Amino acid sequence: MAGTDEVAATAEDDALYVLTAVLLTPAKFPSVLGDDYPEACAALGLAPLADGYGLVLGQDGEGARWTVVTDDVSLVAVAIASWDCGMEYELSPDERTVVSALPGWPLAVAVAAPGVPAPHDPGPDVDDRPPLSPPDTTVWGPAQRRLGADEIALQWAMWREQVDDVAFPEPAASASEDGAPRDAGPRDGGARGGNGRKVSYSGIRRALTEARTYIDTPPPLGRVRSSFAPGDARILRADGPGWSLVARTDDIAFVLLDDEPGEVLPVGRGPELPGLLEALDRMAVRPN
Repeated sequence: MAGTDEVAATAEDDALYVLTAVLLTPAKFPSVLGDDYPEACAALGLAPLADGYGLVLGQDGEGARWTVVTDDVSLVAVAIASWDCGMEYELSPDERTVVSALPGWPLAVAVAAPGVPAPHDPGPDVDDRPPLSPPDTTVWGPAQRRLGADEIALQWAMWREQVDDVAFPEPAASASEDGAPRDAGPRDGGARGGNGRKVSYSGIRRALTEARTYIDTPPPLGRVRSSFAPGDARILRADGPGWSLVARTDDIAFVLLDDEPGEVLPVGRGPELPGLLEALDRMAVRPN
């Protein structure tokens, strides 16, 4: 999440004590809300505008949680960048750019505004719409799977150093063309994961097969995203029903599956993975 500097944004007679802000754009959106940009927008009841939105999360003078949606994406992006650099920035969207003020928060916020009551949702006497609430990430499922993929993308070097290349089987002997190991056991159709559980490779192959279909049939906007990586490579994120993929275009990939709780499954280069990653990167959405 972006910076948590506590600043105030005032519109007419109402004050919002801003705690944080996030972008909701095709290239950068809270993936905990959905596998793609339109799905993330739908979680907030918003139309998927091409330029996206900025989400400003704060409390009013009574302590109630509010999410202010603005179409001034640049303003929110500057505020987030400033906070990330440790600089103060008073985020105050112009009233004319405010698309909606939604009760509740769609994401978890660990801080609270000083001098006001503890964070709580507005009552029905204030706003009768169901308040937004963060997705449940206490149990493994789509939201937790996507958060895990986000973490790998942010901490690629740390996760990559845990994988020994010699652990990948020779492609000609025991790996499929896409770099996913073939069924390891003579009858069990799987192998042991990092926590000792048996992991089926059919899920990995399904994720790679579905990712390959994106090349000929473009998926919803934001389902494949490309971001900066050191050197000439890119960090690639792709999501689909029940799976997330994180890769460096010049390296291996990691797959996370709804059906494999807590498992991070490495996929070796093989003869086909480089071409798949290159093709996905060409059609991926990139930050401006």
